[in-house]
Amino acid sequence: MTPPRTLYDKLVDAHTVADLDGAGGTVLLYIDRSVLNEYTSPQAFTGLREAGRPVWSPRSMLGVVDHVNPTTPTRSATMPDAGGAEQVAYFARNCRDFGIELFDVLHPLQGIEHVVAPELGFVLPGMAIAAGDSHTTTYGALGALGFGIGTSDIEHMLATSTVVYRRLKSLRVEVTGRLPTGVAAKDIVMSLIGRIGADGATGYAIEFAGEAISALSVEGRMTICNMSVECGARGALIAPDERVLAYLRGKPRAPSGELWERAAAGWLRLASDPDAVFHRTVHLDAQSVEPMVTWGTSPDQAASVLASVPDPAQEASDARRRDVARALDYMGLTPGTPLQDIRIDRAFIGSCTNARIEDLREAAAVLRGRRVAYGVRAMVVPGSSAVRRQAEAEGLDRVFAEAGFEWRQSGCSMCLAMNDDVLAAGERCASSTNRNFEGRQGAGGRTHLMSPAMVAAAAVCGHLADVRRLGV
Repeated sequence: MTPPRTLYDKLVDAHTVADLDGAGGTVLLYIDRSVLNEYTSPQAFTGLREAGRPVWSPRSMLGVVDHVNPTTPTRSATMPDAGGAEQVAYFARNCRDFGIELFDVLHPLQGIEHVVAPELGFVLPGMAIAAGDSHTTTYGALGALGFGIGTSDIEHMLATSTVVYRRLKSLRVEVTGRLPTGVAAKDIVMSLIGRIGADGATGYAIEFAGEAISALSVEGRMTICNMSVECGARGALIAPDERVLAYLRGKPRAPSGELWERAAAGWLRLASDPDAVFHRTVHLDAQSVEPMVTWGTSPDQAASVLASVPDPAQEASDARRRDVARALDYMGLTPGTPLQDIRIDRAFIGSCTNARIEDLREAAAVLRGRRVAYGVRAMVVPGSSAVRRQAEAEGLDRVFAEAGFEWRQSGCSMCLAMNDDVLAAGERCASSTNRNFEGRQGAGGRTHLMSPAMVAAAAVCGHLADVRRLGV
């Protein structure tokens, strides 16, 4: 009799081509599909060219330009620097020569890879997806095992549709209860990261479950799975349910007709066995979660927006005191300052974490009838061209523009300083992104992570603010 297994183990077992260490700890894992970008793929393609190897399964790959492209309101294929232009040109050449479909800057389906792939139905439950970006964990929201890989692994994957994979331990995060009004999926995952630390899930794949998770939209689940990597997880999963089927039904690359019916029935059986044993379990009470913001330079340096800047002297260890002191020095913050007293210069809504249509709707609900505070520059970058068109069809672009936000084209944008959307040294930004590392949004830039609705609230108040107090 087969022992009870977690969903993670079921997916790994289903994709194992060979047991490499004789104990199932390191396996050769078959990869169903991958999304490539212009930034992390060049060396892998160069390796293939030098070895004279083809791509094993070009139809299982999708190329998307998203990292270095400009997001100016008028779409342009001109890169802001010579290096970016070279990356995009080489990526186009590689996709053409190796037979891989490409969504370039001017393609109507261009966007951030982790937004584009799900909205196409390119990622489906039960798949294993590996890609050269750590936030490939996003796809766990659909019941797919997604994880990031390095350049040498990308080359191996392109050539063989497999990767050498070390099996992870399993961590179950059960979120009970219902989220209060004004609290979002982003607040759940930020609360988790703050609780277990930036390395608290290192070596684990997380499975999220519980009433609060089941009640989330698929887009909210993507936010949670996307940011799971920020506590060290190399995989995140949520068992697919009827919400996932409703999300995928009718997507361009999803199956249809009888094939859909057969696939959907199988997808609903993708779940951990009731008596499956996890290596570790963490419980969160959704009703205790409050709107979260980061105050430091790591995603785990976060607190309720109602809290104050921590005092390094109150930390339990010398290492922790040094970390907090360094973060506060970089962020230019004084211990004891109420977080809501921290003024901002910039507000950014975008990224693979929070730039889907649901995110834009929630931010627009806060901004409707309000104006961005004097001295704050605010911008919104839809996660894909399709999201941008849908938002315009709903009139959300007008809401953002009337509030004083710049309405821009899709791309990674100010999530990372790899294009022309960057913070100046010392500028402070309320951001819906996933990382607040030193220099992440620009050398000397200071980033406070939060949900899109919280970014909107900060933009109109001119400082970090509790969105619940705006009565939305």
